[in-house]
Amino acid sequence: MTTSPFFVFHEKPTILVVDDTPDNLTLMTALLKDDYRVKVAHNGERALRLVQGADPPALILLDIMMPGMDGYEVCRRLKADPVTESIPVIFLTARSEAEDETRGLSMGAVDYIVKPISPPVVMARIRTQLMLKSASDFLRGKSDLLESEVARRTAEIQDLQDAMVLSMASLAETRDNETGNHLRRTQHYVKRLAQQLRLNPRYASELDDRRIDLLFKSAPLHDIGKVGIPDSILLKPSRLDAQEFAIMKTHTTLGRDAIVHAEQALGREVPFLRFAKEIALSHQEKWDGSGYPEGLVGDAIPLSARLMALADVYDALISKRVYKPAFTHEDSVRMILEGNGTHFDPDVVQAFGAVQEDFRLIAARFSDEDEPAPAA
Repeated sequence: MTTSPFFVFHEKPTILVVDDTPDNLTLMTALLKDDYRVKVAHNGERALRLVQGADPPALILLDIMMPGMDGYEVCRRLKADPVTESIPVIFLTARSEAEDETRGLSMGAVDYIVKPISPPVVMARIRTQLMLKSASDFLRGKSDLLESEVARRTAEIQDLQDAMVLSMASLAETRDNETGNHLRRTQHYVKRLAQQLRLNPRYASELDDRRIDLLFKSAPLHDIGKVGIPDSILLKPSRLDAQEFAIMKTHTTLGRDAIVHAEQALGREVPFLRFAKEIALSHQEKWDGSGYPEGLVGDAIPLSARLMALADVYDALISKRVYKPAFTHEDSVRMILEGNGTHFDPDVVQAFGAVQEDFRLIAARFSDEDEPAPAA
């Protein structure tokens, strides 16, 4: 059956007629049976059971005045159920007052036909509503398909971003044979710190889930600039002298510049790399201005870098280096707390104090194979 050149029904749509009068059910069945499959219900309760069946109707013709549950209540329940809310309802009733029609349409009915009926009018209105329903279903399907495709493409982009960040971070990791799982540990430290700091009203809007996710993904790039440091300095098995340390400090600007150059190659700034640039450049800054490379003070240091600074120092403290042994978790916590207001942002230190046990667990989870987990 074809109702429009654009909407073709490959089989007869099902119409449910709900009326408590047998003669009315017989009349409507005779009128509809050539073009539609017809189901009938003599009361509202049976109608609601039928629409939940395996073959729900494409449209419902609904009487209002029925004993027990009236048509208004049937319509209300249909529209309240996500399974049946999209089925078009046409009231077919002897009630002809304007307020009755207004009430019916306000409850979600698509049309209101007063008895006695005109068969051509009823058939025309049914065809119209079925065409509208078909168009609505078509567009809904297209919308769902588009939403699914957008979600798929978004996931692909996120996967590419993650792969790019990890690939860049791996360049730095392979240059320094002492880092081990340093990148993974600091990544999780930063995330946990940010989650705790979000409880501080000052940072609640700045640290939403999306930004925390970006911080987590960006943290591994904090030492990307080490790829530009000569091996004689980067891998020196003893403390650096002043000249060597001056060169080592350039890894902050080298890292930021490497990310900027990547953006320039693309021809635009990449929003998800914002935190990566901040962290690479400023994670060695100190709250009191004694850090490098720019000597920033207090809130002038990007929040992302303040978080990274504490995470980086904690991990350096609990890790063995050629110039020092690994400190215990307890000693590392004490030294972090001693740096409150000098090396570290007091708010970040306060957040660290609340989640210090989580830091120890993260360190244990991603411990280097040749080093024990930090002792409590």
